[in-house]
Amino acid sequence: MAIPLRVVGPLSSTGVILAIDYGRKRLGLALSDASGALSQPFATWNRTNRRRDLARLRELVKNHGVRRIVVGLPLHLDGTPSEMSEEATGFATRVERALGVRVEMVDERLTSWEAVQSLKKPDSLPRRGRSPVSPRNRKTTLDDLAAAVILRGYLDRERAEIGTRG
Repeated sequence: MAIPLRVVGPLSSTGVILAIDYGRKRLGLALSDASGALSQPFATWNRTNRRRDLARLRELVKNHGVRRIVVGLPLHLDGTPSEMSEEATGFATRVERALGVRVEMVDERLTSWEAVQSLKKPDSLPRRGRSPVSPRNRKTTLDDLAAAVILRGYLDRERAEIGTRG
C-alpha cells in the first residue's frame, strides 16, 4: 500500500497522467489520480525491446485511462542537456507516435536524490505493503519513486500555472 505524494487541490479535468523515469535498463512509472491531485509510484519495469516496451505502455494507458504522459528529461545541474537527454526525448517521441497520447518532457534534476531521501525515512513513502527496502531491491524501488517525484513536480507546476491564469 503506497501513501500518495500529496499535492494541494485538484487540477480541473486533468485525467490520469502517467510519469516515466526513463532509463536504458528500467522504466520507473507513476500514475496520478483522475483529478490530478495525487501522485503514486506504480511500477518499475525492466526494459526488453522497443516493441515490447511500447506494447506494455499501450496496455497500461488503456487499462488506466491515461490522458497524458510526462517523461523525465535528464539535465545536468546547470540545466544543460546530459548524454541521456537526447535518448529520453527520442523515447518520448516514439511513445507519443505509437500511443497517440500527448507526451511532455519534464526536468528531472534531483528526482533520484529526492527518492533516495524518501527511502531513508521509512514512514514517508511506504512501498506498497513491502517491508523496508533491502539493498538488493533498492535500485528497482528508486525508479518508480523517482517517477512519482517527477509527476508530483509536474502537477505542482500545472497547478501554479492555473492559479496565475485564474
